[in-house]
Amino acid sequence: MRKVLIAGLFVLCGFPATAEPVVIAALGDSLTQGYGLPQGQGFVPQMQEWLDKQGVEVELVNAGVSGDTTAGGAARVAWTLTPEVDAMIVTLGGNDMLRGIDPAAVRQNLTTILTAARDADVQVLLVGMQAPGNYGPEYKAEFDNAYIELADEFEVLRAESFFQGFPVNDDPSAVQQWMQADGIHPNPEGVNLIVEGLGPQVLELAKAAN
Repeated sequence: MRKVLIAGLFVLCGFPATAEPVVIAALGDSLTQGYGLPQGQGFVPQMQEWLDKQGVEVELVNAGVSGDTTAGGAARVAWTLTPEVDAMIVTLGGNDMLRGIDPAAVRQNLTTILTAARDADVQVLLVGMQAPGNYGPEYKAEFDNAYIELADEFEVLRAESFFQGFPVNDDPSAVQQWMQADGIHPNPEGVNLIVEGLGPQVLELAKAAN
């Protein structure tokens, strides 16, 4: 909406209206930040390259902080949503899950983030997380469903998982070829698969924000 108004003012003043790129902030943790990867091989630069190849005018901003939780994201979302930001990818919850943080707290933090985005008239792609079974079925159900239910409540785009681009394989060890030695963070080839998997939804987000 802001860009439409600006373009209209340029036309009224007799200046040619030039399209500005859609600015998308990627709010996340080490998966977004690009932990352990060479410069230019992380999620944000690879996704930027993918979007450029689609011919869309998008500028991705890396707002990933290694080790961050949903609480950290909620604490910094206000200053992440600068006036230039039109849309936001939210990839948080992995560190909450690893620490066994109460899913109710995760839901509340995500609610804070989504509320801030709504108040700023910013489109969102909420990337889901899936808790492992070792916390018990109740924990897993409450944690996993928080993303599904909040996406519906706030009417935002949702991706099933950050790793949804990984080929489905019954052998868990097969995934290691796309992971760094820690088994948690993707290597450059893994990021490429992630980008291919999430790219169409990020493209949809950019179009919704344009």
